[in-house]
Amino acid sequence: MLWGRSGTRCAICRLEVVLDATASDDESVVGEECHIVSGQTAGPRHEPAFPKEDVDSYENLILLCRVHHKLIDDQPETYTSEVLKQIKANHEKWVKDKLNDNVELKPVRLRRVKENTLPLLIRLTAGKDILNLVDGACSFSFDHDDLASEQEVELVGAFIQEARDWGEIGPDLEPAQKIRTGFELTESIEQLEQAGFYVFGGREVHRLEGGAGAPSPWSIAILRVLRKTNPSIVVVGPDDLRAETAQHSAAKE
Repeated sequence: MLWGRSGTRCAICRLEVVLDATASDDESVVGEECHIVSGQTAGPRHEPAFPKEDVDSYENLILLCRVHHKLIDDQPETYTSEVLKQIKANHEKWVKDKLNDNVELKPVRLRRVKENTLPLLIRLTAGKDILNLVDGACSFSFDHDDLASEQEVELVGAFIQEARDWGEIGPDLEPAQKIRTGFELTESIEQLEQAGFYVFGGREVHRLEGGAGAPSPWSIAILRVLRKTNPSIVVVGPDDLRAETAQHSAAKE
């Protein structure tokens, strides 16, 4: 009901949140069912008297893109429960009116911005660096070198999956849980290094265009797990500030 009445569009920016498949990849769902009143005690807009059985009800959910999900949870004093209910009602009326008018909307596309393109990815050595990289990202681009054994598959696969999972739930992490997660990710990075791998990352801001709203920024967290012998790894800076980087162009998205 929520997705249907919302027209599969973010209730704030009104951009499409189900993107078409490409020649090489499946469709991408970038919309999130967001709680108006949080069921968590420390969550945004939490109301102690709010019935627990209604937390996941249609009336308490609003469909948003990942950017605006983070925005409303970071600014709960601005985006109060009443404000979000009104935004939801206005958006669903807009969808209904647009369908009745049969207005053709511009196709949605994600465009890479030249000045935001990363020439290098920086080596990451701490779990908190991974959390900072993926936190609040609209989407992810994760890749790795060819793997030679089942043990490498398990090690690299588990790390990439963990990083992606925390990126998707990052805004909901409690401070203590975030510290614990960072510690565990640091241990995973150390295990990868012992197995002969380095972790590199960076963030690019692309441009989301089309739909019914104005163009908006779209941040992408980029993560690469490369063998220490990979020729794309270079060392930059003076001897006292040596830092490993990986040539981004050599590790395509």
